[in-house]
Amino acid sequence: MNSRYLTNSALAVIGGFTVVASQVWIPATFEWLMFSAAILAVTLSTAVALKGRGNVQRGLDGLVAILGAWTVVASLVFSGSVVTWLGFASGAAFVVLAFIGLTIHELYTERVVHSIEVHATNSDRELSGITA
Repeated sequence: MNSRYLTNSALAVIGGFTVVASQVWIPATFEWLMFSAAILAVTLSTAVALKGRGNVQRGLDGLVAILGAWTVVASLVFSGSVVTWLGFASGAAFVVLAFIGLTIHELYTERVVHSIEVHATNSDRELSGITA
């Protein structure tokens, strides 16, 4: 399995959890959940060091690292309803970045699959009854 798929899928789960948690738990609890999700996102963004991720995915990893760092700061600096809505926005942004990464991964995979061409020989056509 490709590292781009794994990291983007994990980021989507982290972001989705953060969005739901922002509306379920009280702000005092959510601050620490937001902090933990941000640390996980920054950790996932260190996958930029892996080979074969491509320039676009590395750029997305950089954006995830910046957003994760901002989320860490926001979870420690703000409180109350402000941290709830900042965490909601950060979680939604994590999900959006993950889906962009998954889409890029899928487009790359489709391009590779469609670049393979199969040519039938004349004897293959005769055996299958295809006339060309």
